Amino acid sequence: MKVIKYPSKEKWAEILRRPALNTESLFDTVRGIIDRVRTEGDKAVIEYEATFDKAELTSLAVTNEELEEGVALVSEELKAAISLAKQNIERFHAAQKFVGKKVETMPGVTCWQKAVGIEKVGLYIPGGTAPLFSTVLMLAVPAKIAGCKDIILCTPPDSKGKIHPAILFAARLAGVDRIFKAGGVQAIAAMAYGTESIPKVYKIFGPGNQYVTAAKQLVSLRDVAIDMPAGPSEVEVLADDSANPVFVAADLLSQAEHGVDSQAILITTSERLQAAVVEEVERQLAELPRREIAEKSLANSKLILVNDMDEAVELTNEYAPEHLIVETSDYMEVAERVVNAGSVFLGSFSPESAGDYASGTNHTLPTNGYAKAYSGVSLDSFIRKITFQEICSDGMKAIGPAIETMAANEQLDAHKNAVTVRLRNINHKS
Repeated sequence: MKVIKYPSKEKWAEILRRPALNTESLFDTVRGIIDRVRTEGDKAVIEYEATFDKAELTSLAVTNEELEEGVALVSEELKAAISLAKQNIERFHAAQKFVGKKVETMPGVTCWQKAVGIEKVGLYIPGGTAPLFSTVLMLAVPAKIAGCKDIILCTPPDSKGKIHPAILFAARLAGVDRIFKAGGVQAIAAMAYGTESIPKVYKIFGPGNQYVTAAKQLVSLRDVAIDMPAGPSEVEVLADDSANPVFVAADLLSQAEHGVDSQAILITTSERLQAAVVEEVERQLAELPRREIAEKSLANSKLILVNDMDEAVELTNEYAPEHLIVETSDYMEVAERVVNAGSVFLGSFSPESAGDYASGTNHTLPTNGYAKAYSGVSLDSFIRKITFQEICSDGMKAIGPAIETMAANEQLDAHKNAVTVRLRNINHKS
């Protein structure tokens, strides 16, 4: 990890630069896979599964027998943990339900909104180096609460054509309707355009590697919505001298083991803490099974010492981290000043791992500085708000002349006439 002390503002942009993720360079390769899936359907997906996942498949859908067989392999301890997490995620997201209110903007003119679930959603769950069954809960639970009618899930099988049992259990528990054995670009293409087996959806959710990211970007240009732009995962710990270096090091390493392109950053006002964290990271790193991944990730990571908490907060808001852990003596006060972050963890006993799994908040969050403009996945991600308006004759008489004037001044005479004919009708009847 790079140790940086009292950087000037001129150097902030360089210091806060993320690991490069140039998905544009992959577009030609990815576009070829997408086009083939679009034209050849299941045949192309099955062939790509053989190529990329070394799985020889005859069909893509997970059968009920396979589902039951997989669920039976999950330990009771893990089932209980997943069930607890599901309850908390459900409770938090259910509290986000939109309640529309009719508003009379002027006498006789009433407007309101109605929240409607996106009818068909596709969830992508990576296989890779870790089976992300927790992401199944983060996506399927709010989709179910939102009232999405068709929730499908794509995830890559292993070389034997099997889906990880915990993914199957989480999917069934959370209410996924259908599960398919498809990973990578071919899964994104299948959900975007539909195949004989995999239905076309209206919006695609879920993380993935740079090829999946590139595929989501391409299909979203004109054919399907996606949850948000995505890049490598990241965490920032914002700490003062009261922070526990053992906790801080553990939080940085929990992020570092995600992948070689992950980034972990400490911003602190304490030189003592900065030095202690360097030692503690080395000690804990030696004990990690995923040490090689974490070591490569730490090359992207920084321990930054600043002058005071004002500077620390300003630097934090400039970085706009996906995950932010605030471990300071006055963390509630500091939290009020945070304006750019995906998800914030407050105090010594709120590790990022809690939000990743079971506290109830969603772990699908904006990375790469997108927290300045994007929110993480929430119930709103799975719904649309439709506006309604009702205008009675008295309302038209009250609002009509203003509409006529505005339309005339925009030189849109047909717009004006749509009001004029109604006003004539009202006046004729009276």
